[in-house]
Formats: sequence, structure tokens, C-alpha cells
Amino acid sequence: MQRRNFLQLAAAGGAAWLAPKAMAEEFPMVVAGTDHVDMGHSMPMPAAAMQANGALPPLPPGEHLPALPRLANEAAEAGHFRASLEAAPLQAALWGDSRQTAFWAYNGSLPGPLIELWEGDQLEINFSNRLPQPTTIHWHGMPVPAEQDGNPHDPVQPGAQRQYRFTLPAGSAGTYWYHPHPHGHTAEQAFRGLAGAVIVRSKDDPLRHLPEQHLLFSDLKLDADGQVAANEMADLHDGREGQYLLINGTWQPMIPLFQGERQRWRLWNASSSRILKLALPAHDVQLVGTDGGLLAAPQTIDSLLLPPGARAELVVTGRFRDGVPAGLISQPYRRGKMMHAEQQQDEVVAGIMQHGLKPTQLLPASLRAIAPLGAPGFRRRIEFSENMADMSSMFLINGHSYDMNRIDGTGKVGRIEEWELVGNAHMDHPFHLHGTQFQVLARTVDGLWEDETFLAWRDVVNVAAGQSVRIRFVQHLPGLRMYHCHILEHEDQGMMAQIDFLAE
Repeated sequence: MQRRNFLQLAAAGGAAWLAPKAMAEEFPMVVAGTDHVDMGHSMPMPAAAMQANGALPPLPPGEHLPALPRLANEAAEAGHFRASLEAAPLQAALWGDSRQTAFWAYNGSLPGPLIELWEGDQLEINFSNRLPQPTTIHWHGMPVPAEQDGNPHDPVQPGAQRQYRFTLPAGSAGTYWYHPHPHGHTAEQAFRGLAGAVIVRSKDDPLRHLPEQHLLFSDLKLDADGQVAANEMADLHDGREGQYLLINGTWQPMIPLFQGERQRWRLWNASSSRILKLALPAHDVQLVGTDGGLLAAPQTIDSLLLPPGARAELVVTGRFRDGVPAGLISQPYRRGKMMHAEQQQDEVVAGIMQHGLKPTQLLPASLRAIAPLGAPGFRRRIEFSENMADMSSMFLINGHSYDMNRIDGTGKVGRIEEWELVGNAHMDHPFHLHGTQFQVLARTVDGLWEDETFLAWRDVVNVAAGQSVRIRFVQHLPGLRMYHCHILEHEDQGMMAQIDFLAE
């Protein structure tokens, strides 16, 4: 059986879907050209995928991890990035026959094109909306002016255009992404395919010598007709998870890694709701970066919890431990779903291919300086709660469902704020704040506060059921900013609020 890239774009702009052979057989156990047993692909397909969609055949696994397509820079002058993005319907033949599946995509690409920038660049994106719904582009995690951040107050109507324009400040290097943010339509537009990665680079990057792998995770949920399924009541309650967890639009791809080699992996969780707990049990793994860029020093980890909207940077070392599956593993994590089953066992989401030997590159002991924020000038309490008695306002922040015309608070530009995020809920709610990065100070474990073990810049933190998390941040630009649960079905149903930051 041949492995094939799952989402492959044709030069003409449509999607070229490659028809699989019979899917009932198991994957081969040995990677061609090596003597390394690929434990990840020696397993049969997950039962959920085999049973998906009734009579529809399951989808083909990928071959090699495909590179994210890059958005070309049309600007001739240094320090400028100018390009165009279009959100539009896309038809694709998943099984290579006459059946067509409708997606929504940026520039005909699933996922959307990667935008690579440098600190100090001025970005200009000319955006066109060819969808049947209003939409925006939210520059998730990036320090951009409020009027450029794709807030739900600034919708681009069907058939309309607008320009997003902003300059990236020094110190903003990190791993970001872009996605829609229209009120009430965010989840649907995201799960239909609208998401793309952003990398902001620094000329002083201490890891620039390491080869990079880019892994953007997304969910695909198909109905019995082979179409992207609409959300059911259970999806609205629990948050949507698909039958297929894709990486760069590919199901179960293979990632090449030389024995001894160190690779820098950038990870994006672009799924609507899935909280990923990832592990590479056969390899040494260091966490080197979070949403807002590099840590002060590498942190050795056994697993990584990556909530929806979050990003991370890892350094993966090619040491293949005997008898341990050489794959990227999704481990079970219970986030409090009530209407869907929780994952019960490890699932392989990507295989690792060994490619001979390479010398081990240096991993610096120090990556950059991160100073803790000082004493706060203001404190707030932000409570996530659920009202199961009222389906029209089920998910609340501080007892309120989102109202676009209500300002939920005011702040001051340049002031250090400390927020206590309280999960008064039966399920996890990943918290996201627009326009800046925050430091997590502490979180409760079994009701007792525990300090965070290292400093990092984040814009998403998971608030588990019954847990509290304490954060500090500074907003450097004035304007209206959103904060919300990044389970997008919960955001659309009201688990969002807004605060107006005023200039001094």
C-alpha cells in the first residue's frame, strides 16, 4: 500500500486528491531504505477512523510530512512584506472519484500559506472575502493595533475587501497564526479549513542553526456523505473533535529524523477544541519556546499539553530507544467532555523515519533573557462558568454571555495587570487574551497554589475544571481587546468578553 499526502494542491488551484488502495490492511512495518522498524505505522488504523462515515472508505495516510506552502512577498523594498489573501470555497475529491467535498480555504491551500516575517517588518495584507459569511483575519498572539487585529467588530462582508497593515516590534519573534474571528461564525470557518501559520524571526536567534519541522494540527470531521460535518448539539456542548487529526493537512504523515540529529519543531494547535497531549517516547525532547517565543533555557519534558490556539517549540534529538515506539503520540487527556467519549489510549499521529547518522548539533544552555513582571497596578478575577439550565447562554465569563455592545472593563496601556482565571466549570476552558503575551505565575493543584516552574510568554493557557491560574501582563497598545475560551464552539456561544485599554 502506498502512503500519499492527504491534502495536495494542484497547480491550477484546485485540490488534487489521490485515490487510496484498499484501506483494510495494516501499514508496512519497515521504512523503505532503512533497517529501522517504524512502530508508529506498524499499528492498524484507529478504530474511530476505520468506522467513520458508514460506507465511506477511510482516508489514506500521508507519506512524508508536507511543507507548509509559503506566502510570497510581493514587496521589493527591504523591511516590507506585502501579499494578498483570499478566503474562498474549495472543492476537493477526497477519494479520487466524482464525489466532491466542500472546504473553505485561504488562497486555495489547506492549511493556509505560511507567512514568514522578521522583527521590524511592516506587513501589508490585502484580504478578499469570497465566503457566504462575514469574516475577519485575527493575527493570533501578535502585538498588533486593535483596529488591525480582526476583532468581531470589524467584519469583512461577503464580496468585500480590506487591508491589514502593522509593523512588528523588536522582541516579537515567535510562532503565531491567523484565523477568522467573526462573532458566531468563528468555529465553522475554522473547522472548514481557514487557518494559517505565522513565524516571526529574529536575526539573533540562538537556534537558527537547527533544521526546522513545522507541524500544524487540525481536525477533520466528515459526515456520511463525505462532507465536512455541521456541528451537532454534542459538538456545541463539548467542543468539536474530528475523526481525523491532521498535520499540515495530512493524516498520519512520516517525519524524517537522522540518528543523532537535533531538529527544531514548531507546533500549532489549530483545531477547534481538541486539547493535545503529545509525546515522543523514543526521543529526547526539550521545550524551548511557547506562544510568544523562546524560553530563557531549554526544559526537558516527557509530554506537552497543547490547548487549542496554543503553539510550542521543541528540540527533538534523534536518539532511537530500542523497544519504544518511534512516533509522535497523542496521549489520553480528560478535559471534561460529557457527550463524547474521552480518548482512552495512546494514538500515533505521525511516524518517525530514521535516516542514517548526523553529528549532534549544539543546544545552547541559555536562549534569551526573560525578566519577571513586577508588582501589579491592578488585579481582576475572571471566572469561567457553565449554565446548563439555559441553552441560549450556556457558557459564561463572570456570569455574562458575550455582548458586542457591552464593555466588560477598562484598563490602562503600560500598566501591569494580574488576573486570576477561575475554572468554576466541569470542563477545561483554554483562556486566550488578544494583543499581548502574559506570564503564568502559579496555578492550583488539588486546591493548593503551586508556582510555575519557569518563565514563558504565552497568550493561551489551559484552565482545567476546578483550577485557578494566575497571570500577569502589560498591554502596550490602546484599544478594545477580546478575551475568551479558545474552544471555538464555546466562544461562539458567549464565552467571551472585552476590555478597553486606554492610553495614559
